[in-house]
Amino acid sequence: MNFLIILTAIKVLTGKAANPLSGRPFKEPAGIVVAMIVFRKRKVKYFCFVLGALVLLAAFFLQVPDTNAKKKQSSEKPDALHAAGAPVVLNEKPLFYVRARILSFSQEERAKLIEERIRKLAKDPLFHTDSIAVSDAETTSEIAAGDLVIMTVTEKDAKAAGKNRADIAKEYALAIGDAIKEQRQAYSMKAFGTGVLWALALTVLFVLLFIGLKKLLIKINSVLNAWRGVRIPAIRYQSLEILSSDSITNMLIQVARWIRILLLLIGFYFYVVLLLALFPWTKNLSSKIFGYVVTPLRMIGDSFVSYLPKLFFVFVIVLITYYGLKFIKFIFAAVEKGIITFPGFYTEWARPTYEIVRFLVICFAAVVAFPYLPGSDSPAFKGVSIFIGVLLSLGSTAAVANVVAGLILTYMRAFRVGDRIKISDTTGDVIEKTLLITRLRTIKNEDITIPNAMILGSHITNFSSLVDKSGLILHTSVTIGYDAPWRKVHELLIAAAGKTDRILANPAPFVLQTGLDDFYVRYELNAYTDQPAKMAAIYSELHQNIQDAFNEAGVEIMSPHYSSLRDGNRTAIPEEHLPTTYIPRAFRIFRADDPVKTTNKKPE
Repeated sequence: MNFLIILTAIKVLTGKAANPLSGRPFKEPAGIVVAMIVFRKRKVKYFCFVLGALVLLAAFFLQVPDTNAKKKQSSEKPDALHAAGAPVVLNEKPLFYVRARILSFSQEERAKLIEERIRKLAKDPLFHTDSIAVSDAETTSEIAAGDLVIMTVTEKDAKAAGKNRADIAKEYALAIGDAIKEQRQAYSMKAFGTGVLWALALTVLFVLLFIGLKKLLIKINSVLNAWRGVRIPAIRYQSLEILSSDSITNMLIQVARWIRILLLLIGFYFYVVLLLALFPWTKNLSSKIFGYVVTPLRMIGDSFVSYLPKLFFVFVIVLITYYGLKFIKFIFAAVEKGIITFPGFYTEWARPTYEIVRFLVICFAAVVAFPYLPGSDSPAFKGVSIFIGVLLSLGSTAAVANVVAGLILTYMRAFRVGDRIKISDTTGDVIEKTLLITRLRTIKNEDITIPNAMILGSHITNFSSLVDKSGLILHTSVTIGYDAPWRKVHELLIAAAGKTDRILANPAPFVLQTGLDDFYVRYELNAYTDQPAKMAAIYSELHQNIQDAFNEAGVEIMSPHYSSLRDGNRTAIPEEHLPTTYIPRAFRIFRADDPVKTTNKKPE
């Protein structure tokens, strides 16, 4: 049934449908109105609305003349214009073309004079088109209406048209008569009355459209409010609510409201255009208003169609680039995992090298595709490109320096993510390494961001680079008095290192005597570990074990050294490590005449 209704509507528009009441073909506009009434009686509501819109659009295109004829003619080259001839136009409709000159009159001048004479005849109420006649002379044929000669057809006109002079003169006369009849019919009272009826029908349809859209909006709002929180859930990301159900519902209600306003504006636009197109006095204005929207849309459509080959080329470039990058990523991922190896190419170089190659491939694809982009040849596009390039070059000096430094550091292999390093006075674990910055996390759980350019200008100490091979040597120094045997000190230090967790037994710890100072000997304990990230804890435990070992052995650590009098006072060894029979010695006092050598001059 729906298919039959649509088919009938198409037949009505083409004038081939028959009136079901009389059996005769429809005639516009009465036939269209009757068809709509018949469909209404069949209660096909929705298709009536669609049919009405189709009829209105058809009526518009049937009554609005083609205003592009002159534009196309004027846009042609001068040689093509003279070859085709100058058009004689009445009611925005070209009747015929003047293709030859007469004496000093050009084709355009002749066409203009002929148009003025035809308009003069069309405005004369006493003129009858039957009075237009053709009179043949020896070399010319004149088209006249009474005593007024409308135009003269010469042999040059016939030769340019490729026809017989008498035949072409009759064709021109018939075209002039038909055009005058059409103009008089357009300005007749019958046409005016028909236009008024159409205007009322258009007004009623626009009012129905306004009411229908209003009711539809109310219905949509009620449905959306009913779905609030039920069929319209909130948008969440994990536990974060990005948009609530109320916000989404209100947004959809606003979208529906703006769509209604847009449809009303479109309907009002077509209502005004169609209303002006119904009357000959405003038909030109209707064409101009219609052209304000249709002409840009037509230009956009034509530009898009002409751009399709370039768009296909850009699509091919994007496709090749996309899958080429996926293949390159696959290769470098295999290199990073060690599946594919190249001599002299380290696995940690895989990701940064992939980023560099990816950037170069994208730049190359952009350069190749740039000429095929829309507007790439326009001065505005080029000016904006130059302006952006200048801004980037002036404002990204530091960024470029950091990027270059990041590349150099990557291929220097100074450190990797996870290494414990020291940059100038900052020590921490590398948690992030990019082309611009390097981020460290200290033992105090502080994140420190350092620009790569600053790192490149500083010295870098890597505590983790040789962990997998020989291990990291942790070292600490103690100072012991000269009265303690150095072999005993070595044994105590190595024993303290052996009791410390995360200190390797192989290679074994060793001790170096690094100085013979004024008050003590400086001993340096060196021990290997494979966990540089635990340096602080290992050092703390090692120092504790050194204290315990020396205290248990009764060897006093002379750091800091003592400068006070130590003649008979109590030792500095902790009490828990002293023997139970230990008794501090008292001071010894001598007389001035005592033969025992003393440095004291007075008894204490």
